[in-house]
Parts: sequence; C-alpha cells; structure tokens
Amino acid sequence: MILVIVGPTGVGKTKLSIELAKKYKGIIINADATQIYKELDIGSAKIKKEEMEGIKHYLIDFVEPTQDYTVSDYQSDIRKILDSHKNDFVIIVGGTGLYINAALFDYEFSNRLEIDLSNYSNMELLSMCQEIDKDVNIHVNNRIRLENYLKKEKKECREPKLLYECLFVGLTTPRDHLYTIINERVDKMFDEGLVEEVRYLKNKYSDANILKRAIGYKEVIGYLNGEYSLEASIELVKKNSRHYAKRQYTWFNNKLDVKWFNVQYENFSNTINDVSEYIDSMNK
Repeated sequence: MILVIVGPTGVGKTKLSIELAKKYKGIIINADATQIYKELDIGSAKIKKEEMEGIKHYLIDFVEPTQDYTVSDYQSDIRKILDSHKNDFVIIVGGTGLYINAALFDYEFSNRLEIDLSNYSNMELLSMCQEIDKDVNIHVNNRIRLENYLKKEKKECREPKLLYECLFVGLTTPRDHLYTIINERVDKMFDEGLVEEVRYLKNKYSDANILKRAIGYKEVIGYLNGEYSLEASIELVKKNSRHYAKRQYTWFNNKLDVKWFNVQYENFSNTINDVSEYIDSMNK
C-alpha cells in the first residue's frame, strides 16, 4: 500500500509519518525538494537521525548541493523504490506537490532543447515565453523558471492518470494557527544556527543553485551579502514560508484527492488514531 501524507510546511507531517510507519511496519520516502540535499539541514527542517526511530528513509540527504537534481530525476528514483517495495507499506511524505505528482501520475518529461539563453535579459525571456503562451504565469525575476520553460518541448495538455493505488491524507490547521507555527519554527531555526549553516554552505558551495532558491537559504544569503539586516532576513523567511504554505494548500486541493484531518496538537495521538482508522477502513 502507498500512503501519501501532504500538507503545508510545519503542520506535523513528519511526526505523523514516523508514528504510522511504526504502526504499520512501513518505510518512508521523502517528497520535500530541499531535504534531498546533503548539508541543508536546519533551513529545510530535515529530520534528524535519532528522530527517525529506526524507520528506513529514502530520498533524503543524498544529493550534493552543487547537483541540479530535477523532478525527472526524482520521478525515476522514487519509481525504482516503489517497484522494489510493492508488498510493503510505503509512506510518501512531503510538501513538494510537483514531486508527488511526478512520482505517482503518468507525467512525461520532454528532452531539453539546447538553447543558449545567457545573453538574453529577463524581460526578453519573458517575451519569448509569452510568444508560446500569452497567459504564461512566470514572474519576470524568476530566471530559472523562464529558461526552463523555453528549453522544454511543448506537449499537448491532458489530464494525468494515477499509476498506483494510493491513499492521500492531508494535515491541516486554521490559517492563523499555522502562521503562528511557521513563525515560531523560523525563530527556532535561527536560534539553532541557520545563519552559521548558510554561511558555511555559501563559502563551500558558492555556485549551488539550491542555495539561491530555497526558502530559508536565499534570504539569509541576502543578509550575508549585506542587502538587508538580520531582522529583515528573518521576517522574509517567515513571509515567504507563509506564502509557500498558501500555495501548497492550493496545489493539493486542485491536484490530489486528499482526505484532510485537522491536527489536534494538544493531543497528537488523537490525530494518529483518526488517520489510522481511515487507513484501516479503506483497506477493508
């Protein structure tokens, strides 16, 4: 069986995955696009070794920061794991919707076209994208997405087909409470040494693209480069994390058939029991 646990950042997905893996003797596959990278620990809220409680985890902490690991790479890697664990209880947990969709649906990735775009401005790249699709929704400052869009062969749009039998469960909490959780989580990251982690990574992997785009890393790099104060950096991480959580809700609601559960933080065991009862009822 494949159980997919989704939800916004900070809501409690990791804790639930560990408890369910223990209950059902399962394995866990990471579906967070930042946690796949080695040494990006504090800013990605990566689970610690002792927190895994002996549960086997896959696709976490295995990619070098300098490697450009694609969604297509993730699709290929996770399907090998799924094929080799067909008789096991598999839990996929994470907040990167594109990873989850690529893993479980018949998404196809076209070959990259060999185009040198280095001499074009961002505005010129956006204009080129709009020639292909006038309604393209990419910000002019997001050069990576603009280039990726232009380097992909266009395919006919169609409804993707689910390739595996899965249960999708989501954890949620009222928006104000979630934002409080996110803000407190960011404060804890800085208290645990996020600035020192980013400074080390910036010096060691100065050209790593992941450091330039991952929330928690790009904002601290801005501080280290003298673009704004530490206080402004902290507020940026909080703001961007809240915006990301909002986008995650939108993605999961639009792309997946999710059974949502309100997290009972004062007694998390109740949430575990609620999800377990749902799993058992669907497996009868």
